[in-house]
Amino acid sequence: MTLDGLAPALLVGAAVALVAILSVRLAGRLGVPGLLLYLVLGLVLGAVFPPLHVENAEVATALGFCALVLILAQGGLTTRVSELRPVLWPALTLASVGIVVSIVVVAVPLIVLGVETRTAVLIGAVLAATDAAAVFSVMRGMRITTRVRTLLEAEAGFNDAPVVVIVAVVSAGDFGSSPWWQPPLLILAELVGGALVGAVVGFGGRWLLPRLALPAVGLYPIAALALLVGAFGAGQWLHVSGFIAVYVAAVIIGSAARLPHRRSIIGFSDGLAWVAEIGLFVMLGALASVSRLPQAIPLAIVVAGLIIVLARPIAAGVSLLPFRVPVPEVAFAGIAGLRGAVPIVFAAIPLGLGVAGATEVFDVTLLVVLILMLVQVPLITRMGRRLGVVQPGETTELELESAPLDGMQALVLGVDVPAGAGLVGIFVSELGLPEGAVVALVVRSGSAIAPDRQTRLRADDQMLVVTTEQARTATQERLRLVARHGRLARWRASDV
Repeated sequence: MTLDGLAPALLVGAAVALVAILSVRLAGRLGVPGLLLYLVLGLVLGAVFPPLHVENAEVATALGFCALVLILAQGGLTTRVSELRPVLWPALTLASVGIVVSIVVVAVPLIVLGVETRTAVLIGAVLAATDAAAVFSVMRGMRITTRVRTLLEAEAGFNDAPVVVIVAVVSAGDFGSSPWWQPPLLILAELVGGALVGAVVGFGGRWLLPRLALPAVGLYPIAALALLVGAFGAGQWLHVSGFIAVYVAAVIIGSAARLPHRRSIIGFSDGLAWVAEIGLFVMLGALASVSRLPQAIPLAIVVAGLIIVLARPIAAGVSLLPFRVPVPEVAFAGIAGLRGAVPIVFAAIPLGLGVAGATEVFDVTLLVVLILMLVQVPLITRMGRRLGVVQPGETTELELESAPLDGMQALVLGVDVPAGAGLVGIFVSELGLPEGAVVALVVRSGSAIAPDRQTRLRADDQMLVVTTEQARTATQERLRLVARHGRLARWRASDV
């Protein structure tokens, strides 16, 4: 690109971003996911403005991987280890055994219907992966139980690695001649290796970030994201799963009790994730050829039906029932395997390699994603209520924002008081903060209040708590305990 072409490119890019952002509000009114509108926007732009049509599938795949790294980083940073631990093995099983079951259930009927074997397996493989962007955006827009939400989000974070391996093996020129045991061994190595890399980067980041004492708040989010992107790069360089590495590292860093400027880090990653989602869906839509899509519609309808009716429910049942997961949760997981940009990115891999039948795989995958988004999102909302998985009154986790006061060995904790939390109605004297911590300020309806022991907290208040470094952990644990149990906190053992 020349300097003369830079201004028009930036103008078009800014216009597309603004239209995509405004489509979020439109999507809410229409009752469809905003990600669907991004994809449609890409299709329209690629068809109406030929210069915007993406031609290079390899470049699109590389950019898609970059976007997925940012999306997984945001999802991991907002997932606590304490939430992930109870569902870790079910999520891993759903992301491995469930993948194989889904591929078999989709591919076998297609082969029976006359679809070429490699094409059928590729369609089943790329559509076996749930989409992190879709799962994070839809699940966090519902008041869903923490266990189920974390299970589905962890599955989306873990299942990219096995699918990439399977797609790469099937796309290779020697497909069918490699030993049967090779793909499972590669998948295991990818998962274990990626998790180890993520753990090293995650615990290293937990140790490093509180000790940086950077001169500007805005540098902390950049440092955190640099660590997470580095985890992906290190994983790929070591020939293990960079996706697993970035997700595990993000969970570990995001769960750190001493993470400085947590809200700034999460807010920055959330903004980057939105940009990544918008760019990813628009780009993939522009990669498609609208003129080719009609001939792929019949096969796409068959595949979508197989996924909704058979593949996903069977995969969820086989993967989760051995762990004694409650039947309503298994049933919900069986309808909530959301597909989005990830299957389309993976479908671009054989397209970039020039594999026979890759164009059909890509077109069918794109159409299936469109169908599933239109069908699944309204379905899971209604079924979630019937199954008791969606809980309208569920209280969210207390958010604590910490900012170091360099040179004073002290910190300021920013605490929101959400409606429904145990903090509502509590007097400052009842907080029971440890020695070395004090409530310095309460902000209520935009006005600052200098609190005393008889100041009573109300819903939507914001507190500033100043604490020494030594009392920091005890102060955070005490505030979370009171937020959960209110005045009963004095009789409850800490569970954070």
